[in-house]
Amino acid sequence: MGLFGFFKSQFIEVIEWTDSHTNTMVYRFPVQNNEIKMGAELTVRESQVAIFVNEGEIADVFGPGRHQLWTQNMPVLTKLKSWKTGFNSPFKAEVYFVNTKQFVNQKWGTSNPIMMRDPEFGMIRLRGYGIYSYRVSEPTVFLKELFGTNASYDTSSIENQLKKMIISGLTDLFAESKIAALDLAMFYDELSTQGKEKMQERFSAFGFEITSLYIENLSLPKEVEEAMDKRTSMGVLGNLGQYQQYQAAEALRDAAKNEGGGLAGAGAGLGAGAALGGVMANAFSGNQQQNAATPAPGSEKVNCPHCDALVNKNAKFCGECGKSVQKKKVPCVNCKTEINEEAKFCGECGANQLAKKTCEKCGNENNPNAKFCGDCGETL
Repeated sequence: MGLFGFFKSQFIEVIEWTDSHTNTMVYRFPVQNNEIKMGAELTVRESQVAIFVNEGEIADVFGPGRHQLWTQNMPVLTKLKSWKTGFNSPFKAEVYFVNTKQFVNQKWGTSNPIMMRDPEFGMIRLRGYGIYSYRVSEPTVFLKELFGTNASYDTSSIENQLKKMIISGLTDLFAESKIAALDLAMFYDELSTQGKEKMQERFSAFGFEITSLYIENLSLPKEVEEAMDKRTSMGVLGNLGQYQQYQAAEALRDAAKNEGGGLAGAGAGLGAGAALGGVMANAFSGNQQQNAATPAPGSEKVNCPHCDALVNKNAKFCGECGKSVQKKKVPCVNCKTEINEEAKFCGECGANQLAKKTCEKCGNENNPNAKFCGDCGETL
């Protein structure tokens, strides 16, 4: 190789990056022992940002498009290098391409159960998992805080950190929500939206923007789920006494179909019969106890209006004080039908029982049941 060819190999004239991997976040353009020629072409594609670093200091940032490197469009680097206008000499600088696309389908999940206080079950352990996506929104912040001087950087380098940040934030969110465990499935969308907003500030510290967060599932321990299934089964069965009787009848039917012979079969049949007899006895005794617990018609108790003792609803006198517990009957002021003393209206003619009787002689108003005027003694 001649001298001219040597110098030509040192001058980089086209700077670009095409990535075949979906998870690469940063790529450093290989310019070691090479120099970028003034006037070289820089191609930055959509979802990319090119950052020029001079001696460890960020100089210039280029967005998507095609750029020709001259002193006019590289003000910071030109100032650092103290180039004169039109100085057409090559220079050395590190070029980093930052991928600003969304990194989707990033998974999060609880490595250990989340301890929570539930209003119905008390202390519970909750597990959950889901997905999230994010992008680099501040390339310079990302370069300073995370990337450093590595040759490349992908999502696996920051995956554990982001996952722990999400779990910490969601644990706090679930506890603050105070939503019952049985109702959590109703609030997946709301909790996902609140979790995304809660994570935004934490992601911004690294130059990231969290674009979505989804809760796929929140589940209780296996033992708690089994207990809930049993409780549901009991609710479906309804009357346990009737269900036990049904089981006993089914067992008797199956035993009747068993045609096993011999002494062993007879012994087994006797044992089964004894066992079934016990089951039937328990079932029917339980049913009788249930029926006994239900009061017979007419045996309801009421309080005596005089001494407040409990007496049968149909009793005429109190067993404690001996006074009548039947309501006193009085004639209707209009049709003279026997009605209860406390009745305000007659059930036969509908007359108002509280209306006053006016004496035709003296005009005095008397009680509706009075027979004589209390003022002049005239018959009413």
